[in-house]
Amino acid sequence: MESISKLRKDEDFDRSFKQIGGLTALSRVLGFLRDICLAQFIGAGAAADAFLVAFKLPNLFRRLTADGAMTNAFLPVFAHVRTTQGRPSALILAAEVQIILLLALSMIVVLAEIFMPSVIAFLAPGFVDDATLFDSTVALARITIPYLPMISLVALWAAVTNAHNRFFGGAAAPVILNICLIGGILTTPIFGHVTSQLGVEMGIFHLVWPLCLAVLLAGVAQMMLMQRMLARIDAKLSWHRPRLTDNGRKMWRGFLPAALGAGGLQLNFLIDMILASLVSVGAISWLYYSDRIVQLPLGIIGIALGTALLPTLSKLESEDDKTEVANRIGHSLQIALFFSIPATLAILLTADILIAGLFEYGAFSQIDSQQSAYALMAYGTGLVAFVVAKVFQPAFFASNRGGLVLKISLLSVGINIVGSVSLMTYLGHIGLALATAIASWVGVCVMAVLLMREGRLTKSAIGQALPILACGFVMSVVLFGTKWALAGLILALPFGALLMLMVTVLAGLVSYFGVAYMLGVIPPFLFRLKRAARKG
Repeated sequence: MESISKLRKDEDFDRSFKQIGGLTALSRVLGFLRDICLAQFIGAGAAADAFLVAFKLPNLFRRLTADGAMTNAFLPVFAHVRTTQGRPSALILAAEVQIILLLALSMIVVLAEIFMPSVIAFLAPGFVDDATLFDSTVALARITIPYLPMISLVALWAAVTNAHNRFFGGAAAPVILNICLIGGILTTPIFGHVTSQLGVEMGIFHLVWPLCLAVLLAGVAQMMLMQRMLARIDAKLSWHRPRLTDNGRKMWRGFLPAALGAGGLQLNFLIDMILASLVSVGAISWLYYSDRIVQLPLGIIGIALGTALLPTLSKLESEDDKTEVANRIGHSLQIALFFSIPATLAILLTADILIAGLFEYGAFSQIDSQQSAYALMAYGTGLVAFVVAKVFQPAFFASNRGGLVLKISLLSVGINIVGSVSLMTYLGHIGLALATAIASWVGVCVMAVLLMREGRLTKSAIGQALPILACGFVMSVVLFGTKWALAGLILALPFGALLMLMVTVLAGLVSYFGVAYMLGVIPPFLFRLKRAARKG
C-alpha cells in the first residue's frame, strides 16, 4: 500500500511537471523563433544592445517574480491561511497584496521614467560615451518600464492559481510574450519603410521601438489571460482600500529575501550585462544569445520542477514529514539530472553548431556566431547547477527559510562579481559567463550540504548522477564522431548549419535515450510506465 501511495504521489507531481514543462517548452521554442527573427532583422550590434538593455529591467523583474519571488513568498502564506482560516481569508490576503503591489510598483515606474538616464547609466555604463546609443536606450526603456507592474500582477495571480493546483495560466503567460515580440520584430521592416518615406533618418530608436510596444501589448494580454484563469476557479480578487493585516505583514517580510534569494542567478546575469557594456559593442548581444540557449533546459526542467515542487513541499513541511520531503527532492533531482547532464555535454561539444544553426543568418555575422558560441560554452559549464538550484531552493522556502536562500544567493553574487572583474580582463565576455557558472556551482554545493545535514537530501539521490553520466559519456562520443565525420560534408550544403544541427541533435537523442533505456535510468513517466507499475 505504501508503494502504491508513493507511486500515485509521483504521478500527481509528474503530471503537474509535464503541464508546466510542456507549456514552458512551447514558450522556449517561440523564444528561439523570436531570437532567430531578432538575429535576422536586427543582428547583434548597437540596436540589439539598446533593446536588450531597455527590456532588461522589466524582464529581470518578470524573472524575479514569475520565476520565483512572488510564488516563494506568497504561496506558503496563502496555503497556511487557507488551511487554518479558510479560503475567503486567503483570497482577502491575496487582494491585500494585489493593491499594495500595484501602488508600490506604479510609484517605481514613475520614478524610473523621471530618472531613466541614471538607470541606464547604471545598467549599461559603457553606453554613456556614445550619446546616440545612450539616448536611444533611455527612450526605449521609458516605453518598456510600464510592463513591470503588469507582469508582477500576473505573477501574483499565477501564484493564486498555482495554490489551487492550476498551473496553466502562469506557464502560458510567457508564450503570449514571445508571440507578441515575434510580431513586433516582424513589423520592424514595415515601420522602417514608413519612417524612410517620411524622410526621417533611420536610427537605433526607429529600428526597434515596435518591439518595445509589443512588450506592453503582451502585458495586457497576459493580464487578460490570468483574469480568465482566476474566474474559472472563482478566485477573482477584489480591489479595495490598501491595508496591512498580520498575514500580509508575514508575506511581505518574506518577499525581499525570496526575491533576492530565488533571483540570485538572474542578478548574476544582470551583472554580466552591466560589465559586458564595458567590453565591446556586441558583447551584450553575444551573452544574450548564448543565455537564450541555456534558458531552454533551465526553463523546461528547472523552473517547471521548482514550480511544481513548492506546493508539495509546503504541504509536507506543514505535516513535518521529512522522509517524504527527501523522497520528493530525490525524485525531482533525478529528473533534473537526467535532462541537464546531457544538455550540458551537448552544449560543450556542439556550441558552435547550435549558435550557427539557430542564429547565423541575415544581420548576425560569423564573428557574432563565434563569440556567442564561446559564451555558450562558458555558461554551459554551470547548466547543471542552474537547474539543480531550482530543485533545492523550494526545500528552503517551504520550510520558511527564505533568509538562508538569500544568504547563499548573496554569496553567489559576491563570487560572481569578484570572478567577473578578474576574468573579463583576460577573457572578455567569456570570463563573465564563466564567473556566473562558477558562482552557481558554489551556491548549489552549499545548499546540497545543508540539505544532507538535515536529512532532506540523501546520498542515494546524489548517486543517481553516476549512471546518467555514463549515458552522457556514450552520447558525447557519438556527438563528437558525428561532428567530425559529417561537418565538412553537411556544412557545404544550403542551410548546412541548420541541417548539421538537426543531425547532431538526432544522433545525441538516440544515443542518450538508447543507453539510458538499457541502464534503466529513464524517469518512468516519459514512457508511460505508470499504468503497468500500478497493475503490478
